Amino acid sequence: MDKKDTALDILKTAILLERRGKAFYTQAARNSESKSAKKIFEMMAEEEDEHIDFLTKQAKNYVKDHTFVHPEPHEEDDSNVEILTGQIKKEINAAGFEAAAISAAIDFENRAIKVYSDRAEQATDPVEKEMYQMLADWEKGHHHLLFRLNEDLKEEIWNDNNFWPF
Repeated sequence: MDKKDTALDILKTAILLERRGKAFYTQAARNSESKSAKKIFEMMAEEEDEHIDFLTKQAKNYVKDHTFVHPEPHEEDDSNVEILTGQIKKEINAAGFEAAAISAAIDFENRAIKVYSDRAEQATDPVEKEMYQMLADWEKGHHHLLFRLNEDLKEEIWNDNNFWPF
């Protein structure tokens, strides 16, 4: 497989990964009984859409010119997320659907981080390297949010059920 095929294959894999993530978050939002969890899942689905659009633009440019488009810096606004995460902990059962969806979402984010980080390391084109590093960092932000929520929910269920052996 030559370098061009590898770059395009990685873009195809990334787009598919993002589409699956969007489908997962959209379904989780539909099935959530928690308004706050629903908003978080909807926000995640919207961000997956941004990733799909970005990667599709990259793929089109790569097929046309065998080059990558320099990525715009991504800045996250965490102000609403902090409010929502506090609400989620009040609204959901730590062993319920939303908590299970958060746990599964962590796995999605881990896969995306690995794909993007690995490609950022392997890429020889500086713009491709920057693009995948930016995507890996964006996914790490998602992972951090979900992991923090999951840990808080785990503590809650342990406390609520007196699981502490000491």
